[in-house]
Parts: sequence; C-alpha cells; structure tokens
Amino acid sequence: MTPRTEPVIIVGGGQSGLAAARAAATVGLRPVVLEAGAEPVGSWPDYYDSLTLFSPARYSALPGVPFDGGDPERYPSREEVVSYLRRYAGSLDVDIRTGTRVTEVQPRPDGGYLVHTDAGEQIAAAGVVAASGSFGNPRLPVLSGIGRYTGDVRHVADYRRPEPYVGKRVVVVGAGNSAVQVAYELAAHANVTLATREPIQFLPQRIRGRDLHYWLRISGADRLPRRVLIRLIRHAAVLDTGVYRDAVASGRVTRREMFTAFTPEGVVWSDGVVEPVDAVIFATGYRPNLPYLRLLGTLDGGVPRQVGGISTTHPGLVYLGLEFQRSFASNTLRGVGRDAVHVIAALAAHVSGRPQRGLRRWQAQLPGASAAVGVTK
Repeated sequence: MTPRTEPVIIVGGGQSGLAAARAAATVGLRPVVLEAGAEPVGSWPDYYDSLTLFSPARYSALPGVPFDGGDPERYPSREEVVSYLRRYAGSLDVDIRTGTRVTEVQPRPDGGYLVHTDAGEQIAAAGVVAASGSFGNPRLPVLSGIGRYTGDVRHVADYRRPEPYVGKRVVVVGAGNSAVQVAYELAAHANVTLATREPIQFLPQRIRGRDLHYWLRISGADRLPRRVLIRLIRHAAVLDTGVYRDAVASGRVTRREMFTAFTPEGVVWSDGVVEPVDAVIFATGYRPNLPYLRLLGTLDGGVPRQVGGISTTHPGLVYLGLEFQRSFASNTLRGVGRDAVHVIAALAAHVSGRPQRGLRRWQAQLPGASAAVGVTK
C-alpha cells in the first residue's frame, strides 16, 4: 500500500477518538481506531458514580448524533454518557478494535508510521491521531512525608462512591469542579475538609434563566484563542447552582489553605497544626497519557510539542482531546468535535500531499466545518 491508501490509526476509542474517526471517514481517509479497553467508551466507566456533565445535553453531543430524548437542559449522568458513546460508536462505519493497546509509534522513511500493539501486531499507517486522553495519567503532587502516611491516599481517578468513607476524617485536595463535587458528596457521610492553595472561585451555572454554556456559545467565548485561555487559567472557577458555595459558607465543607506535609497519621496544615486524617483524595488533574510516543521524540517532559493539536515535530501526527488544545472545551464532549475538524483536515491535507492549499478544502467537507473554519488556534 502507498501512504494514501494506508489507514490512519486513531489511538483511543473514547470521545476524542470517535469524533476523529467520523471526521476522517467523511473526507475519505480510512480510520482504524485502536482502543485498549473492552469497548469504545473511553474512561467514562471508570469515573466516580455520581459524576454528571457540567454542560446540558443540548450542548454536549459529538457531531452528528444528539443525546437521546429527555430534557435537553438536563446534565447527563456518567452512565448516560457511556450509553451515548456506545451508540455513537455503533453509528460509525469504521474499523474499531477494542482490547488493543498501542505500545509504540515509529516513523518510517516514507513519511508514514509503524504502530505497534501489545499483541505484537505492526500496522503501517499514513498518519496517527493521538486521542488517548489523560485519565490514565493522574497528576499527584510530591509532598513531604507522603511515603510514611498510613492512611488511605488516592487520586480522584480511583474514587468511586462515598460509602467507604462513612464516619471518617477526609481531606479532598483541589479547587476545581471534581474536587468540590466529591467533597460535597462526601460531606453527607464524613467529616470533610477541602484543601486549596487559593480561595475557591464559583461561577454561576445559570445566568438569567439560561445555562452558562448558552452564553458561552452565543458570545463566542467558548472558542477563545488558546493564548487568551492560558492567561485565564488562573481564574478557573467551579460551576455552581449555589449549593457548593452554600456548603462552604455554612461549614458543611470546610475549606483550608493547602497542608504542607504528611505525618504518619495525618497532615500538617499551613498554620502548623497537626491533624489526624483517615484519607486524602487528590483532585489535582491529569497529564496527557502518551507513553507510546516516548521513543518518537515528540514529547517535552511528557507534554506533546504541538500547536492547535498538530505536531510541530512529526508531519502526519496530530493530537485530540488535550486540555486547552484550541479552546476552553477542547477536552470535553462539547468541544472535541470542533477540534477534530481542524486536526483531521490538516491530516488529510498532509496525506494528499497538499498541506497548505488543501487545508480549507478538507475542512469544508467535515461535519461541523462551518463552526470550525476561521477559529483561532
């Protein structure tokens, strides 16, 4: 086969991989999705049980397939998202291979790639879409004494439900949506402190009777350039209908400045107070999960060298689902479809041999292209 007829390998069969597969098929590429899990639903089955989307169903669908029935203003549950992704994958006429983990990607002299799997398979590819997300690479801070702590310490990626914490003293670390949501849930069963480095910023979920995402869409703020987003990251806020703010204000969830160290039985707070603690849950985010690219030389400290999802080191390699890749919503259900238009158009132009002149032609063929053309990187 020639590079034009070889498949485009999409690593990851979650929301990013499925959006990429649909876009690739639309412009005549031959996508092959390789998913390490048992089904093409990404990491959603592994999130905590009570997780709901922070955006309404009407704004949270991938291109081409809306959420089924019900109130379009509802916030879909974790299980609803899993069912939706199963249905989305079933709507695609593409090759999806589950139980297939990519172990390495090698460049070829002709400009293509050789993709290795854990089963020993080697697949020649015209291009690669790294859409493996970040859930498999949770970020844990390095804190003094953590190795001597005898209580339960875990990342929120390993938290499922509150019952194991009934009656316990729990510290949740983080100031984002997941940290606050988990702390609020635990507070009904345990004594909970939310440890943050700065005061929590709350953002109204609804403004003038409409969800925040309505205003983000009509104002264009949902697609602010990445350079603007980087300046705004420090002001990241927790979406709230009022219940989280009230929980902190009333003391149901206590907020304290981040502790400085662990002791064998607990933590040392910033004011020097030592307190016994049964469990610490870190909701401190994730890093890109790209171990299969380490030997390729495209990562800088584990972070891909890219602009707008397009590799700056290897032609024919693109990324999807990175946080703040091109917009505030890049790593979410509601935003990844727009980014898929951009990176797949670039990949199709590369495979065709017309990387500059062909870009807009490929964009015009993609689902959701009208919303993507002209969006700043």
